[in-house]
Amino acid sequence: MSHEDAVLKQLVQIEINFKQLLEKMSDPEVAADMTKYQELAKKHAEMDTIVKTYQEYKQLKEDLDEYESILSGGETDQDLLEMARESLAEVKEALPKQFQTLQRLLLPKDPNDGKNVVLEIRAGTGGDEATLFAAEMFRAYGRFSESKRWKTSISSVNETGVGGFKEVTCVIEGRDVYSALKFESGTHRVQRVPQTETQGRVHTSAITVAVLPEAEEIDIKIDPKELRIDTYRSSGAGGQHVNTTDSAVRITHLPTGVVVSCQDEKSQIKNRDKAMRVLRARLLEHESQQQHEKIASERKTQIGSGDRSEKIRTYNFPQGRVTDHRIKVTLYRLTEFMNGDMDDMINACRSAFEAKRIQEQFEE
Repeated sequence: MSHEDAVLKQLVQIEINFKQLLEKMSDPEVAADMTKYQELAKKHAEMDTIVKTYQEYKQLKEDLDEYESILSGGETDQDLLEMARESLAEVKEALPKQFQTLQRLLLPKDPNDGKNVVLEIRAGTGGDEATLFAAEMFRAYGRFSESKRWKTSISSVNETGVGGFKEVTCVIEGRDVYSALKFESGTHRVQRVPQTETQGRVHTSAITVAVLPEAEEIDIKIDPKELRIDTYRSSGAGGQHVNTTDSAVRITHLPTGVVVSCQDEKSQIKNRDKAMRVLRARLLEHESQQQHEKIASERKTQIGSGDRSEKIRTYNFPQGRVTDHRIKVTLYRLTEFMNGDMDDMINACRSAFEAKRIQEQFEE
């Protein structure tokens, strides 16, 4: 059975199930049971888009047969033949796109796609230049978030004297944040001439980006007895209150050794709440990573290895290009990218990832 036949067979069964579901929902006994009805209504909503898209695909198939029949059936009306030729070309172009949409709709949903994220950026090799790029990438993600109407809240930041960031952690809240940013995790390399370079030589520096789905309390259960919470005086800007009060919070999860801190707020309670949000996200990532390692030898579930030490992207300023090495895509729009216009790259990553998952699903 070909890949297309396997997909279409699956769609036929979904359409049959959808019709049976509608019959159940119209049953008076089911309608009287609100819990049962809501459960069926949720399934209906999940299947509705797939079924409608499949019906549109079948209509395109019928149109294709009709136009080919007109062109091969001895028709003499030149206007009708011309219309059939034009329409046939349009249908032939639309069919593979519609099939691709169906394949995407059939993929299992990532349960984390709708979640907020904890974004962590750290300077790697390259000294001051790496810290400056870390700050620039943080601003780039901030501008991208603004374009999506997402809310960004800094949890902690370690600034340098040159205006860079050794590390920065923030929470980004909004619709489908993780879905858009999940492919950003990894090592990002920058190639450019530093301002301090007198001979015009291009230097290479690196930062690491981690995008963690924010964990809710129901996702991760944390025993308070397993936490060590320390308070200390905040450093850096913030005014007299920050510098004279133990408002900063450091939380250590003793079983895993994960440590988070927050000093962005003047209130110790607010800093503790922010730190707990970051801790839950890191523990969820820790748990997910362990599960990932167990199955990594059998099949890959992400583009590349998922290893954060892997170089995923290069930003070459002299050439004005940004290259994603996992999907072999280069955009010569680096200035726009750094100003938050990331949609082209993010969509390319998403499409490549979906194609990989579709292939894996077919192979299974």
